[in-house]
Amino acid sequence: MKQRRLGRGGPMVSAMGLGCASMGTIYGPTDEDEAIATIRRALDLGINFLDTSDAYGPHTNELLIGKAIKNRRNEVVLSTKVGIFADPDGPGGMGINGRPDYVRSAIDASLKRLQVDMIDLYYLHRVDPHVPVEETVGAMAEQVAAGKVRWLGLSETSAATLERAISVHPIIAMESEYSLWARDPESSVLDACRANGVALVAYSPLGRAMLTGALRSEKQLDADDYRRLLPKFQDDNFAANLAVVDKLQAFAASRGHSAAQIALAWLLALGDDIIPIPGTKRRHYLEENAKAADIDLSDEDVSELDAIFVGSVAGSRYSEAAQAVWSS
Repeated sequence: MKQRRLGRGGPMVSAMGLGCASMGTIYGPTDEDEAIATIRRALDLGINFLDTSDAYGPHTNELLIGKAIKNRRNEVVLSTKVGIFADPDGPGGMGINGRPDYVRSAIDASLKRLQVDMIDLYYLHRVDPHVPVEETVGAMAEQVAAGKVRWLGLSETSAATLERAISVHPIIAMESEYSLWARDPESSVLDACRANGVALVAYSPLGRAMLTGALRSEKQLDADDYRRLLPKFQDDNFAANLAVVDKLQAFAASRGHSAAQIALAWLLALGDDIIPIPGTKRRHYLEENAKAADIDLSDEDVSELDAIFVGSVAGSRYSEAAQAVWSS
């Protein structure tokens, strides 16, 4: 697996990481044994950048990774997050807490669940609108000084918030949803990252499986599948987006690759400072995704893919209520 630098002063990591959120129940039932086997197979393939959060489960995803990487810790660049917690009254059942005392307690809990002495990359999962980001990042910086964390990152913040965070402590990574059908970082965040030597870690690079072409109907989603809450997967939007994905599949087939591989190769072609972290809970899809690192798309290919998606995607990433809470 090819490697890329994770931000200015950060470690070398595999050109693609592994997002582990889907190994929980967010997208339907899962098999713990297969999930653990998938993580270990990723390490065998040289995919060493693992992504989780204390919010996934909540907590169960960190426990899973702790089991999977036991005795293989030195092969892993391990990232987890703080800031989102279970809240029945919040959008999607989630709330945000960026208070310094919460950060101090959360880091120790994550270390225990992961069965490690140090976390390589510790992200602020979302910015608490009631706590200045400087205070939250300051508490995270304390964990670096204490030897519990190596590097800090942010998730889904604005360019202005990134600048404020950097004034407190170096930030090496910004995790944002970025894919052919989710282009939000292109408005200003990607430029801010590049100006400050921050890697853009692209989560949901396969559009929560939509860009693979495997989803053909909303009926394939379980009743409690998180995607049912997202506008892109609802009603007429689903049908409209499926038509766009069909064009991606045709493009991919003409070049002898899968739609998923082309979607990942598109991100990789945008710059060495972009690191996609496709999520999967099965070895078969992991191995398919890994092959995308060896696909070289031309500038013309990138432009053709852009033409398929830009202006053609129906629906926003989140509901209006959720977006109001998540934005920072």
